[in-house]
Amino acid sequence: MTNKRNVATVITPENTSDGAGVKLKRSIATRTLSYLDPFLLFDHFGSENPDDYIAGFPIHPHRGIETVTYMLAGAVEHKDSSGNKGIIRTGDVQWMTAGGGIMHEEMPIVQDGRMEGFQLWVNLPAKLKMSKPRYQEVASASIPEYHGENGVNIRVIAGKVGDVDGAVSEIAADPTYLDVRIPAGAVLKHAIPQGHTAFAYLFEGSAKFDENTSVEASKLVIFADGDEIEVTAGAERARFLLVSGKPLGEPVARYGPFVMNTEEEIEQALMDLKKGTFIQK
Repeated sequence: MTNKRNVATVITPENTSDGAGVKLKRSIATRTLSYLDPFLLFDHFGSENPDDYIAGFPIHPHRGIETVTYMLAGAVEHKDSSGNKGIIRTGDVQWMTAGGGIMHEEMPIVQDGRMEGFQLWVNLPAKLKMSKPRYQEVASASIPEYHGENGVNIRVIAGKVGDVDGAVSEIAADPTYLDVRIPAGAVLKHAIPQGHTAFAYLFEGSAKFDENTSVEASKLVIFADGDEIEVTAGAERARFLLVSGKPLGEPVARYGPFVMNTEEEIEQALMDLKKGTFIQK
């Protein structure tokens, strides 16, 4: 017998800016919601005005986390201190494990004016905080899709839906990261392990995320515990990201792009940056 997950909270994103002035909507890492174990930050960036994003994210450090960038439109050129470089385009995913220390930059490329996508930060467990940086780039064509009943379509970035395995694997949080499309009036039922944190970010249309909670874009929906969600699209097609992962239950000490377990570790990161010993090879 399944235990359906009800909606615990609905979050309205805050308008803010980051990097060198990129305008975005932030749902996690705000005054309303600081942390949703193991997820540290969630941003939705999107504009048809290049002035809102063209300054991008110049070279900056990270330690103790993983960053996930998923592009809906436009292109971003990236490079890092591990020697990785390239361009992620519409539908592509970049999953970067910063580990013990990496420097990277993400600079938009103007294409037809429009840029849109998401960035998620995932915490690393204490035993992996100082691990070797790792980088996974997945082209849109390599992301498998699950085709369900009544026209439901899911891009499986990480995790598993039915017999479809996600494109990204070997991630500590055992995450699910799905791009879900549900036609008007159709229903999605999806199993999520009990005890795992789960949220949906609705960015197109409207949907009911439990029997009593109707939501319109753009909102972040946090689910209570259980082992299955049931989502019914509204009068228009609903499209949302569905993200879940295993909580770490560890202390969190954060300072900008560094997320460790203690303040002493944060101080060490700052000292390493100052001394030029920050980058891990």
